[in-house]
Amino acid sequence: MPKSGFVGIVGKPNAGKSTLLNWLLGEKIALVSPKANASRKRVNAIVMHKDNQIILIDTPGLHEKEKLLNKFMLKEALKAMSDSDLVLFLADIRDDLSGYEWFLELTKKPHIVVLTKIDLVDNKDIENKKAVYEKYKKALAVIPVSAVEGKGKEELLDEIVKHLPEHPYYYDPEIISTEHVRDIYKELIREALFEKLGDELPYETDILIDKIEEFDNLDKIYATIIVQRRSQKGMIIGKSGRKIKDIGMYARKLLEHFSGKKIYLELYVKVVSGWTKNKKMLE
Repeated sequence: MPKSGFVGIVGKPNAGKSTLLNWLLGEKIALVSPKANASRKRVNAIVMHKDNQIILIDTPGLHEKEKLLNKFMLKEALKAMSDSDLVLFLADIRDDLSGYEWFLELTKKPHIVVLTKIDLVDNKDIENKKAVYEKYKKALAVIPVSAVEGKGKEELLDEIVKHLPEHPYYYDPEIISTEHVRDIYKELIREALFEKLGDELPYETDILIDKIEEFDNLDKIYATIIVQRRSQKGMIIGKSGRKIKDIGMYARKLLEHFSGKKIYLELYVKVVSGWTKNKKMLE
């Protein structure tokens, strides 16, 4: 009997959760941005490792902000933890321990501490920080990794499998995600917004995929960028439409890399006043 199970990836904003998921999967399906709290919803990725199936669940960052959108995102992360057989707590190697202490208050789930971005410090710092986490005697293991340098991947996957239950595969081992292509396309377009717009604006935007037309070597995607205010619409379109063209070109490259097809992308912008403060709209 193989081992199969669900593994929640949690941590403070910008700990590298989406980067880790994409790296372990070997495909980019989750939005990656240097801006904190870019991820909004859970994303499932299916990683096969030595005939075992690991279903990774990427989550929004753990945080305590009062905005309704942030509360909604925290609820998503907490639900992912409760649904998981095992949790990976990600911590930037340079962070203090406050985030880990809060995590320990939130859940008693078995977990592995994953120290990320170790390429930014020296070996002595890594060993010292690893020892600090090990003193808590709460984690099943503390594993340093670097997606940039490709360090720690096999060790982490081996450790995950060690703690999963014996169970038949939940999903066809040929697929890489339970997400619909439409949802992956949406996240990649959102990544283009984070890349091309200012610090605050992307948090008040979202994407609706209106229609996808699929052909053998081409996908035509029609999508609407949702904003809260008319002034934001103007910022996204830009003078003579230059900004939205720039966003579209960047998004198209991400989409083509994922799909392996040519992409025709048409973007619209729509004002939906107060959508981030409306619970029904958020859901």
